[in-house]
Amino acid sequence: MIDIRFLREQPDLVRENIKKKFQDDKLPLVDQVLALDAENRTTIQEAQDLRTARNTLSKQIGILMGQSKKDPSKLQEAEAVKAQVTANAHRLAELERREAELAEEIRRIMLVIPQMIDSSVPLGPDDSANVEAARFGEAVVPDFPIPYHTEIMDSFHGIDMDAAGRVAGSGFYYLLGDIARLHEGVLAYGRDFMIDKGFTYCIPPFMIHGNVVEGVMSFADMENMMYKIEGEDLYLIGTSEHSMIGRFIDQILPFESLPQTLTSYSPCFRKEKGSHGIEERGVYRIHQFEKQEMIVICRPEESMDWYEKMWRYSVELFRNMNIPVRQLECCSGDLADLKVKSCDIEAWSPRQQKYFEVCSCSNLGDAQARRLKIRARDESGKTYLPHTLNNTCVAPPRMLIALLENNLQADGSVIIPQVLQPYMGGKERLVPDKA
Repeated sequence: MIDIRFLREQPDLVRENIKKKFQDDKLPLVDQVLALDAENRTTIQEAQDLRTARNTLSKQIGILMGQSKKDPSKLQEAEAVKAQVTANAHRLAELERREAELAEEIRRIMLVIPQMIDSSVPLGPDDSANVEAARFGEAVVPDFPIPYHTEIMDSFHGIDMDAAGRVAGSGFYYLLGDIARLHEGVLAYGRDFMIDKGFTYCIPPFMIHGNVVEGVMSFADMENMMYKIEGEDLYLIGTSEHSMIGRFIDQILPFESLPQTLTSYSPCFRKEKGSHGIEERGVYRIHQFEKQEMIVICRPEESMDWYEKMWRYSVELFRNMNIPVRQLECCSGDLADLKVKSCDIEAWSPRQQKYFEVCSCSNLGDAQARRLKIRARDESGKTYLPHTLNNTCVAPPRMLIALLENNLQADGSVIIPQVLQPYMGGKERLVPDKA
């Protein structure tokens, strides 16, 4: 959500930004907002003039009523002024209703106009135009076949999707034994990794109100992702970023409190609409999963530095688990409407012999802060809108796919990376049950 003053002063830049995002159908919205804004400012000015006149006329009535004791004709003048005050009051009420209508209509449209993207974002209509920026680690294709990830898990008696289907339907799973333990070990390692980076560990609410949903994401994303609790103003979170940013709604953050560096654990719930190929079945795309997230709220001048730090944390974490990754710069058409800049960290899949997304790092500028009315004070006490950023730390079980495939051995065993061994009771290797 951009600043209405910026749109008013730089409408051509806003139009150009819409074109860069390949959303030409939204171009008419700029003129709509400008027309509504002009009417709104005229309405506000007329209402203010009537309030000023009301004070003047009220004083005039008092004077005339006092004079009427000596001059009865002044009573008639006072009644005429009273009639004018009554007419003005009716008009003021109309203007105030219209002002509220215009403000709501402007806000509704402004929520749809995309955030201004950073000049470094590559241009393109969709994810096919995303740009590989760097690779980290050697992408190896072993000389033995790699089974599908659910087959690897099943070799350790680590997954039961049939039972989950009977209990909850498709898109759910049971994890068992060492695979379940590995799942939790990855989350625990991600938590401790971020704590070591100076982040504060948090466990947030797993449900949020509708106004928080509106504050942290676009309508399209909400419809595609969020589950609503029937009969309640509550939504299940799709990521803990939602409730973590929502924590600061309507708050003014003191100067010394920034940056806020937080790492949060939560289950996540997503509709995952649409059909997907075979490689995205199993536990790749699911309705319920757990995730460790990283969130930063900072001064605007620091946000790009934090963006660089955050995606590099993901690279470091995955390389510590012997997983080759690459950084993929998201193009303009692949950016959600609130994002200024975003990149994906993709892990190497030896089975598919390609990379797939495991982390998404985003700088949202002041979009979420403006929507949620989050402000901060500078050293002089003046308030401003801080910037918000988020990035996936680890999100098993998808992340388990990369871990299992890249550490799988020819005999079917899986090497446990050294950083995870303390969370696995010291185990160095998982050995499948040949029976």
